[in-house]
Amino acid sequence: MPVKKYLNYSIKLGDKELTVETGRVAKQADGSVVVRYGDTMLLVAAVSATTQREGIDFFPLTVEYRESQFAAGRIPGNYFRREGRPNEKEVLTSRLIDRPCRPLFAEGFRNETQVIASVISADPDNNPDVIAITGASCALYLSDIPFMNPIAGVRVGLIDGRYIINPTYDEVRESRLNLIVAGTEEAIVMVEAGAQEVSEEIMVEALMLAHKEINRLCRWQNELYKALEIQKREVVQPELNEEMLGEIHRNYSERLRTALDTTNQEKRSSYSAVDALKKEVVESYPEDQPALQQMAKTIFDHLKEKIFREDILDKRRRPDGRRFSEIRPITCEVGWLPRVHGSALFTRGETQALVTTTLGTKEDEQYMDDLEKGEVKRRFLLHYNFPHYSVGEVGRFGSSSRREIGHGALARRAIEAVLPDDSVFPYTIRIVSDITESNGSSSMASVCGGILSLMDAGVPLKAPVAGVAMGLVMEGNKYAILSDIAGAEDHYGDMDFKVTGTREGITALQMDIKIAGINAQIMAEALEQAKKGRLYILDVMAKALPEPRTEISSYAPRIIQIKINPDKIRDVIGPGGKIIRSLVEETGAKIDVSDDGTISIATASGEAAEAAVARIRGLTAEAEVGQSYLGTVSRIVDFGAFVEIFPGTDGLLHISEIADRRVKDVRDELKEGQQILVKCIGKEGNKIKLSRKAVLRDEGHKAEAASASDSD
Repeated sequence: MPVKKYLNYSIKLGDKELTVETGRVAKQADGSVVVRYGDTMLLVAAVSATTQREGIDFFPLTVEYRESQFAAGRIPGNYFRREGRPNEKEVLTSRLIDRPCRPLFAEGFRNETQVIASVISADPDNNPDVIAITGASCALYLSDIPFMNPIAGVRVGLIDGRYIINPTYDEVRESRLNLIVAGTEEAIVMVEAGAQEVSEEIMVEALMLAHKEINRLCRWQNELYKALEIQKREVVQPELNEEMLGEIHRNYSERLRTALDTTNQEKRSSYSAVDALKKEVVESYPEDQPALQQMAKTIFDHLKEKIFREDILDKRRRPDGRRFSEIRPITCEVGWLPRVHGSALFTRGETQALVTTTLGTKEDEQYMDDLEKGEVKRRFLLHYNFPHYSVGEVGRFGSSSRREIGHGALARRAIEAVLPDDSVFPYTIRIVSDITESNGSSSMASVCGGILSLMDAGVPLKAPVAGVAMGLVMEGNKYAILSDIAGAEDHYGDMDFKVTGTREGITALQMDIKIAGINAQIMAEALEQAKKGRLYILDVMAKALPEPRTEISSYAPRIIQIKINPDKIRDVIGPGGKIIRSLVEETGAKIDVSDDGTISIATASGEAAEAAVARIRGLTAEAEVGQSYLGTVSRIVDFGAFVEIFPGTDGLLHISEIADRRVKDVRDELKEGQQILVKCIGKEGNKIKLSRKAVLRDEGHKAEAASASDSD
């Protein structure tokens, strides 16, 4: 039943109050809260079906996080002027909520459950994403849904060596670290991080600080839970048939262990052998007793996991026979595709990524609606694709899945820290990673392949980046940390821990933990083992391509940047864009003009670029006092003449400055259209003072000097 009792509690988090209110809005949901931090507010509602969904072996949870533009006082910038399909930020935040919540529902709970987090007010300082994690926990925990332990989310920044809890947008931009941590009172359960080459020690410190705050928030939620006197639904825990378990273990465990061993066989061969054995086990029970056959499937899957964990923890042996810290064989090929700007084929074990880099101009930047700033532009794009053939399956070919978007975002964060500034390399950059084979860690293959393709494209990176996926198997005091995990190790292990970085430090981190918790010692050990793996992979990559190519591809656009006075931008654009359109038509170049006076000229032809630069220089040139110019008399008046020294730029040649003698009538000396040499002798605002007399005087001095030299 929905919670009816009204409650409003606050707790200090960072330098602000986090407030949760329930019992006022969305009271027909099983659980709902309004959570506020600063002037950022979210409405989070949770609903779960009253009956179990039959015939499934997974928990049917869906999470939707949505940002409405009205929350920031804006109207959407798209054609329809309303919110459409979830954008990347919304998809990634939905995953941030889903990943830590999913493992904490009661074992065996199979009721359709939905969590919806809606941003209803957004201030310019506080990002709602991390607040949504705590809000989702409150909506679920303060309801009768069997979500058994509260979680909380915290962001940590690092500025000038000082850690900041829940930094503002501006502080995040200054920070060397953008770390999001979710956890229970006992342990961290999820981590997302982007960083500017921070050390492993700094990362562990930040994680421990985050968990300290999470612990406070979870204990606070327990107080709310007690105040509301919540009664959770009862869930019948699934039990295995002990007699069948013993029977299947005796008859099939050794054959299953052999099938799972991938030391001398490929993944698909192992999977086929396991599937055939599973079919044999199921068919050993009567067809007219489907409950027994279903129990046989469950026990078989349980036995697979048991064998895997026993081999790791007791026999200290991985399914493919590798040492715990060993990386699978790696091959790297660059420049594989002749017409693209940069390409790499990165293969590690049975995981392979075909990665390409494309260089574009400013007009290729991605425009996005943003809750903080309105419309924003992104110059670096990374798109990750995971076709079904990569795992030997068939499936629907449609739009990108949430998993693909999440993996692409992780790889983008990993690489973004080492990209050159646009003032140094003024290109829009797009990486596409197509996974052509997969047996674990395809996102890390995308990072390694992405770096190689960037270097192949001639992008001057600050340093190469590599990534490795780590795993953990733990029971009691026994544990094993695994480097470069394969598919089965990811599925049956207790932690999926992806770390990317340069030789100097970490650039991105993503972690999901399925167990009650790990201590700082294990965390530090895992990061140190990941560092060794990362350095090994960087060495292998360096053999394929040690540094970026000195020249970009001949098929990529050449971009020249020049700087003009911002006041002259209107002279380049012209009325209604007339002048810049004519420039583009005449030269064939793409021309982008920034508000700060930076002009980017992109073309495949050097001559066209030079012509465009010359035209723009002519349109925007400014007179300098003391410089001489060949100008054209454009208009004659009684007190002098106006001389055009640049296209559209006139200066006044006063009658007293026309000659080195007294001039009665300007028309006796000059004619309209006549070209004359003049000198700039002064500027007052936009007014330019010219002198022909000064030029004649200078010429006279030169002649005298030459005559004196001849006489000597």
